[in-house]
Amino acid sequence: MHLATCRTGKVFILYDADSVCDAESAPQIGPALFEPDHWHRAGGVIGAAPGRGSSLFLDVGGEQWVLRRYRRGGLVAKVSESRYLWTGLERTRAFRELRLTAHLHAQDLPVPRPVAAGVTRHGPTYTAALITVRIPGARTLTEYLEGIEPSLLERVGATVRRFHDAGLDHVDLNARNLLVDAAGTVWLIDLDRCRLRAPGPWREANLERLARSLAKFGGAEHMAAIRRGYASEEAG
Repeated sequence: MHLATCRTGKVFILYDADSVCDAESAPQIGPALFEPDHWHRAGGVIGAAPGRGSSLFLDVGGEQWVLRRYRRGGLVAKVSESRYLWTGLERTRAFRELRLTAHLHAQDLPVPRPVAAGVTRHGPTYTAALITVRIPGARTLTEYLEGIEPSLLERVGATVRRFHDAGLDHVDLNARNLLVDAAGTVWLIDLDRCRLRAPGPWREANLERLARSLAKFGGAEHMAAIRRGYASEEAG
């Protein structure tokens, strides 16, 4: 993976040169890459994921991408649902998430391969979007909870432990941000606002957040098996 940057007017793009380029045979670098209307007109939209901003699934030939536009939640969304304060390009949420994802991907950790981040500056604010490769056949952990095998739950715990050992503090560790593919591999997605840290109490805070998420979906009893996997010798 080779990350590069380019600029077109007010739009700044950080991208994987192996995924997008200026060649005719590959998707083109430019602002249109992050515009849902462009993909709809091109017939490239093949679905959408639930959630704030509804991530789009794109068919780019040979693989599928996920286009996610950054959206605010809570009370602040009443003021602006998509604009963030500009404090520097490398501090934007999209650039930070893509670089973090690329770092973890380079360590062979199960995260989606990053494709590109786009940031559009509007004076003191900016809007942003992120594109990653869609994981074939993956479904959220919530879709597996009914009748789930303890061995899969233990793999979830072991996977979370791998990320923690790499220093990842996932600030929104929940059952929807853990995916399981057709082969049973567990993946971690949505690294917005996440960061690398030295070991500390944040690890337990991550696990407690996951426990609350499972309880919300009626799977509170599954956390014990996840903790067993997290504490296993294989995970450590």
